[in-house]
Amino acid sequence: MPIRSAKDLMVYQKAYQLAMAVFEASKEFPPEERFALTSQIRRSSRSVCLNLREAWAKRRYEAHFVSKLTDCDGENGETDSSLDFARDCGYINSDEHAQLTALCAEIGKMLGSMLNNPTPFLICDR
Repeated sequence: MPIRSAKDLMVYQKAYQLAMAVFEASKEFPPEERFALTSQIRRSSRSVCLNLREAWAKRRYEAHFVSKLTDCDGENGETDSSLDFARDCGYINSDEHAQLTALCAEIGKMLGSMLNNPTPFLICDR
């Protein structure tokens, strides 16, 4: 199947899955976290997908593409750290934490692969 948009990328699909799982889990966070951890973890998890869309749009230029992928990787790491806080504050249990951080790790590996070899994703003017 040809990749026509960022949505066709497996890393995008996994990042979207993570963002939705984070959203569902964060519904149970206490109200006092609404403008702190809840907002932050939702924003960072969604930013992975959003930055992937931007990276895809900029794939004519390797430096721009790699820059946006680097942003994705940073947001994914931020989500992972926020999940640690959520577990340690008792907002999610250890099993949920393990599942979500495993997905973060998988996404991180996929992004790392793209960062190490961006050429197949670039648009080449002929």
